[in-house]
Amino acid sequence: MQVNATPNRRLVVGISGASGVAYGIRLLQVLRQIEVESHLVMSKSAQVTLAHESSYSVADVKALASVSYANTDIGAAISSGSFPALGMVVAPCSIRTLSEVATGVTSSLLSRAADVTLKERRRLVLMVRETPLHLGHIRSMASATEAGAIIYPPVPAFYANPQTIEEMIDHSIGRVLDLFGLETSLVRRWGT
Repeated sequence: MQVNATPNRRLVVGISGASGVAYGIRLLQVLRQIEVESHLVMSKSAQVTLAHESSYSVADVKALASVSYANTDIGAAISSGSFPALGMVVAPCSIRTLSEVATGVTSSLLSRAADVTLKERRRLVLMVRETPLHLGHIRSMASATEAGAIIYPPVPAFYANPQTIEEMIDHSIGRVLDLFGLETSLVRRWGT
């Protein structure tokens, strides 16, 4: 895939340390299939979670992306508002990352890239993975939403009658990409 895509064919992908790393992996796979340039940043916690939830190595996940960055590389292209992109998806999104986005107090490239996405008024989708929620979590979700983020917990849609976990993941990823106007064949639409 050519790196230097137009902004409408470029998406930043963050994978944080919440359970559900399969969402981030599948998002990268689908972006490659639909020829959207992906710019990946993974937190250290995501790398630990990856080892527990997947047979993929960190190198395997990075290889799925068009470009990948170290989470400590605060000077990376995606840390600047001058880097054009459709927006960013954090899949999955930990409560820590959510909280940093909600407050604008960033400590890593992942949260900085999310913050930049909001300040540039681009679409930011946070696939928050945590339950049950306490009031602090809910307030962080409200603050992030007020700043312009979209909170998208990966809740399965059973009307699609999924038969496998992969089908549930695909449906969620397809619906997230709908938010960017990126069409896939992953979503079984209601009434069709």
